[in-house]
Amino acid sequence: MNIWLILACCLWVIAGSITAFVPMRRQMIPGSALILGAPVLLIWIGMAAGWVWAFAGMLAFASMFRNPLIYFLKRARGTPVELPPEFRK
Repeated sequence: MNIWLILACCLWVIAGSITAFVPMRRQMIPGSALILGAPVLLIWIGMAAGWVWAFAGMLAFASMFRNPLIYFLKRARGTPVELPPEFRK
């Protein structure tokens, strides 16, 4: 396996852990960057290590980001979405 892939995945996990410690209002920008970077890493994992590992990574990603993914799914379907109190102004 490629050392750059392992390094990129480790940095993504560390960035996700640091973002989890940040207050909820300040998680939007780093969380969005992590969400956008995840498909790139998952495709890279699939090409380098096999699609079974990419699927395992996708399950882990969906577990970590389940609330934002549910929010985007509801928005895509046109279902009314209520934001948590932390995001209301």
